[in-house]
Amino acid sequence: MKLLVIGGGGREHALVWKISQSPRVTKIYCAPGSAAIAELAECVAINPEQIDRLADFAADEKIDLTVVGPELPLTLGIADLFESRGLKIFGPNQAAAQLEGSKAFAKEILRANAIPTAAFGTFTDAAAAKQYLAQQKSPYVIKADGLAAGKGVLICASRQEAEAAIDEILVRKAFGQAGEKVVVEEFLDGEEASFMVLTDGKNVLPLASSQDHKRVFDNDEGPNTGGMGAYSPAPIVTPEVHERILREVLTPLLNGLKQKNIRYRGVVYVGVMITQDGPKVLEFNARFGDPECQPIMMRLKSDLVPLLEATIDGKLHEVIPVWHDEPAVCVVLTANGYPGAYDKGKEIHGLDHLKKWSDGFVFHAGTAKEKDRWLTTGGRVLGVTARGKNIASAVENVYGAVGKISWDGMHYRKDIAQRAIQKVSGFESRVAS
Repeated sequence: MKLLVIGGGGREHALVWKISQSPRVTKIYCAPGSAAIAELAECVAINPEQIDRLADFAADEKIDLTVVGPELPLTLGIADLFESRGLKIFGPNQAAAQLEGSKAFAKEILRANAIPTAAFGTFTDAAAAKQYLAQQKSPYVIKADGLAAGKGVLICASRQEAEAAIDEILVRKAFGQAGEKVVVEEFLDGEEASFMVLTDGKNVLPLASSQDHKRVFDNDEGPNTGGMGAYSPAPIVTPEVHERILREVLTPLLNGLKQKNIRYRGVVYVGVMITQDGPKVLEFNARFGDPECQPIMMRLKSDLVPLLEATIDGKLHEVIPVWHDEPAVCVVLTANGYPGAYDKGKEIHGLDHLKKWSDGFVFHAGTAKEKDRWLTTGGRVLGVTARGKNIASAVENVYGAVGKISWDGMHYRKDIAQRAIQKVSGFESRVAS
């Protein structure tokens, strides 16, 4: 069968890498792809937002299945368009993708279905938002309503800082159309985890748990980013927490969407804060998380393609994924200046040393190739990902590989998965005693 993957970042590289291992797949296209993805698939010069051109391409090439990586084409209605033309596509329709496309929509769904989340208010007027803010306790969470590439969430220690964030979003339009509305939220204290499931609108199939690292610097300091690294599984998602997320979040979520005549088929990514009172929803994404996708694909032992097909065909109850027992860790290497203005065009050294790396793989997020030289083109450049016999071993393997890569201004966090190591070590100590 022939597949088309839409996107060209680290997540899409991981999806193409996994799909290429399927014995059922004879040809993979990727639009627009990248020089690194071109080693596994044929790249097509069509951007993700050009949904009409993508549909034409899929029809002309008789693509059997299209997999959508990024959120933008989903919010533009690519799934609706493909389905109207009889083309098979993995990803929710436009109405369902509002879960990610509008934080205000997501919060209203949460409230209407009594799903645990932070207290909030939604505003289009800066003065009204500030009036609401005056009644809340610090710290404050200020969110741009729409898509902002993972950077539209601002955590503010003081009221003055929060008011400035409101002005930045609503008045100065720092996030463009994404800032037509602002959500002011209660700050939740706890530990964050990423919980992804496949759903065909009726059945829910959980994927392996994971945890992202949003802040740019060690010890969770500095501004939010699209993600500085991730690991799977996440020890914070205990069997009890796992069951509560399914029962208290996903079941009422799907029921609430059905009441709005919205059928959700695809990935539901639930960003949860594990608080003293249990899991509470921070956000929803309508696609695989990035960088969480990278370690999850590395841990998936099963063929990915039947899982995607079962999601589309309403047959998720007929498939059971098999996972590698070994944990996986992804460390994101970024350009100097990220998540603000960042350097481009820096030559990357050391990738040749990892071509036959047996413990992992280097996924490209923002690179280009000129002759035999790899250059940086994005803020997040590479996602170095490895498995290990335990979480500490996976961390050792991944940082060993990171140490072989360099470019001028390369930055990465040195503490990815440390929380997991501490939790596992603490558990082993309690068992020993």
